[in-house]
This record gives sequence, structure tokens and C-alpha cells, in this order.
Amino acid sequence: MTPKELIENFSYLTDWEDKYRYVIELGEQMSALPESECNETNKVVGCQSQVWIKGEKKEDKFYFLANSDAVIVRGLEAILLTLVNGKTRDEICALNLPEIFKKLGLEENLSPTRRNGFAAMIERIYSLINSSTL
Repeated sequence: MTPKELIENFSYLTDWEDKYRYVIELGEQMSALPESECNETNKVVGCQSQVWIKGEKKEDKFYFLANSDAVIVRGLEAILLTLVNGKTRDEICALNLPEIFKKLGLEENLSPTRRNGFAAMIERIYSLINSSTL
């Protein structure tokens, strides 16, 4: 799914409860990082919930798996991974992830701690794509 398609899907949902349900549904559909990989190495620092993201590089493209102990956060992870999976470093860096998040209409309805957690997930993605260990 492209950022444009994701924004379009959310644009049909005018009620916050519908958006909330859609976010949860996206999280339920996401292939989760196995619990055996939910460890300190893959942990996202700065999230209220327990959040893990692991990346892998295949040729010049990046692929990520994520997991969380909170259903809404799993949905936010699913949105983020939908935007970045299968893209090159340059393509990921060209995305304005915080701006896309705003366009989805989620920012104003999430608590400050959830917004900070989403920012921490974005930082984890940037850290992984700039790591020499992937």
C-alpha cells in the first residue's frame, strides 16, 4: 500500500472511532515479530508500551517486523511498516512520515505518550536503515 492509498483509506473514515477500529484491524492483519525476537536488542526506547522492531536488508531494500503488547500500537506499527517495507534507504528518507501521520488524522486523537511512541518507532526505523549491521 502506498502512502497515498493509506491516506485515501483513512479519508473515508470521518469518525475517530472508525479510524481507531481501522488502526486495530491493520494491527491484527500485520505479520508480527515472533516473541522470541521481542528482546532488548529489538526494543524501541521511548514508548509507553512494550514495542519491538527488527529490520532486515535484502539487496538494497529494507523489510521490518514489529510487535507490541498494546493493540493500538500494533496498528500504528502496521501503518508505519506499510509505508516503509520493501523500500530503499533513499525512498524511506524521502517519506515525510510525521506529515503522513498527520494526514491520516490520527495525531490529534492520540495521547501525547502515543504520539511520542510513534516518533520513537520512526526513529528506530531511521536508526536501522542507517546501521551497518543490517
